[in-house]
Amino acid sequence: MSADPASSRSQLSTTFQIIPVVFFTFICYLNIGIPLAVLPGYVHDDLGFSTVLAGAAISVQYLATLASRPLAGRSADTLGPKRTVSIGLIGSGVSGALLLLAVLCGRWPAASLTLLVLSRFVLGFGESLCGTGAILWGIGRVGTSNNARVISWNGIATYGALAVGAPLGVLIARNLGFWALGSVVIALAATGYALARPVAPVPVVHGERMSYRSVFTRVLPHGIGLALGSAGFGSIATFITLFYAARHWPNAALSLTVFGTLFIGSRLLFANSIKTYGGFRVAIVSFACECAGLLMLWLAPIPHVALAGAALTGFGFALVFPALGVEAVALVPPASRGAALSAYSVFLDLSLGITGPLAGYIAGEFGYGSVFLFAAIAAAAAVGLSTMLYMRYHRVPNRPAVT
Repeated sequence: MSADPASSRSQLSTTFQIIPVVFFTFICYLNIGIPLAVLPGYVHDDLGFSTVLAGAAISVQYLATLASRPLAGRSADTLGPKRTVSIGLIGSGVSGALLLLAVLCGRWPAASLTLLVLSRFVLGFGESLCGTGAILWGIGRVGTSNNARVISWNGIATYGALAVGAPLGVLIARNLGFWALGSVVIALAATGYALARPVAPVPVVHGERMSYRSVFTRVLPHGIGLALGSAGFGSIATFITLFYAARHWPNAALSLTVFGTLFIGSRLLFANSIKTYGGFRVAIVSFACECAGLLMLWLAPIPHVALAGAALTGFGFALVFPALGVEAVALVPPASRGAALSAYSVFLDLSLGITGPLAGYIAGEFGYGSVFLFAAIAAAAAVGLSTMLYMRYHRVPNRPAVT
């Protein structure tokens, strides 16, 4: 029994070393969350563009993140995580300036949309560098035995920021106007950059580096599972506000808050389950919960059921990234961890980038509720894929240990 208090103190000490660096992920994703709930309506209602363009404008960020993942991985492995995070925060600030210009050019819809797309593009670049850099920075501070814990806390910072940012953005737009969104993003990015400067860097890991193509091939199956599961988050993030508006329901941003809150709760309560049961088994259960939540959203007759569906989706999606991520990172040498994380994360970006316009098409043809049915089918497919991966890797002798 005496070992339990010591173990608890050790875990607490580890957590206190992780939080200062994943805080910069929080800043970055707060800047993503602030405009997230209001931009689809701005593009569709204020600028007068279609739902497909509204979804595509949001998804440009994810496509930019996808394109910059190899750069983020190389930067974290060679320049170091701290410099990578700092560059990402600068990109986040530039996106805020472009967002401010886009709103100021609102009289000219084409120009405003162009600047908005540029803003989303730069924000995606900043997201890629900041997210990858923060995870490697955290791993460098606490060691590879805590990979799952670092990834989990980085996710808590990510979706906690989205949960706070979405209603905050609605509040800012409603009380100050759309122009204030860009100003707040600039201020937050500048604050994050200033706070990052005194935090100690970690050494760059030297040794064998696999080519990015080889790393990508190794993590491909895990990434496909992540992509399928991420369709649920992409559908909720992009179209939940329009889904609520079409049904004349209030408080659409609350669904994003509930999603983020249950996401955080799941990570806090069950992060250690990955070490206990293995990533694949945790992923199977997670995808099943996510699928059930998305089906509830699709069938929701009243807002309370929709909120419950968003909550269950967030609870299920919470452990998907770290569960498959620790399995993927275990397949590469230490000097290529940044490349592995960036290659694996590519599939999150690809999924979110495709989900926006595809879900926009589905919404236009079949109604907004059908978007969540589409995402539920993707989550069900991820259950099958994760089961296949579990069976394959547990048949392989001398498989590398998950760290």
